[in-house]
Amino acid sequence: MIAVPRPPAGHGLLDGKAVVVTAAAGTGIGSAVAQRCLDEGARVVLSDRHERRLGETGDKLAAAYPGRVWSVPCDVTDEAAVGRLITAAADRCGRIDVMVNNAGLGGQAPVVEMTDDEWARVLDVTLTGTFRCTRAALRQMIAQGGGGAVVNNASVLGWRAQAGQAHYAAAKAGVMAFTRCVALDVAAHGIRVNAVAPSLAAHPFLTKVVSEDELAGLAAREAFGRAAEPWEVATVVAFLASDYASYLTGEVISVSSQHP
Repeated sequence: MIAVPRPPAGHGLLDGKAVVVTAAAGTGIGSAVAQRCLDEGARVVLSDRHERRLGETGDKLAAAYPGRVWSVPCDVTDEAAVGRLITAAADRCGRIDVMVNNAGLGGQAPVVEMTDDEWARVLDVTLTGTFRCTRAALRQMIAQGGGGAVVNNASVLGWRAQAGQAHYAAAKAGVMAFTRCVALDVAAHGIRVNAVAPSLAAHPFLTKVVSEDELAGLAAREAFGRAAEPWEVATVVAFLASDYASYLTGEVISVSSQHP
């Protein structure tokens, strides 16, 4: 296994920009994205449906980056709550420059045993939640006069097959297709819409839906012999959110070292 590198220092890629990140509580990709955006000079509005964990994450980041972090609880399956999140973020920061849609829900079930509720819940959080948040953020960006970026969190399972993941894979493939189409819808407003597609990112909650043996097997398939660290995904999100990606829209960037 190749040793894990250290996170790079910030270089001001997002100086002064206002960023909203969903599912940002805890220690996964969302909180890593929030911290990377802060390292790059942004003001960040964190959101999550888990209010206690959101408060803990928000307090920790606010102490490290005073005056640049705010927390707003939001369940992405609730259209009204999404509207309140975007309004609160715009009121606090004066505008929204970047929307990062990280909220998603997984699970493990073969199709023959999967219930309608299991299917619908994964699709509602992962795909329809991304739609709700994107729609609300785009309306705000257009009202501001255009410009801005949306970055969606997809998955390599939108391209690849994995047993027991039909609902999650379908949702993430939908996020990819949604990203490409929305990019064309708003290109005339100078708004870019892209996505990242991680393969396997180290996350303490993964063991709730995937066994340790299966996680070890998936890590062994990666070229570096390990899962990505959440910050390694976050750096790519920050790049797509920044002006360094000014000519990229409708793209899905694989954050993966997995070989066939």
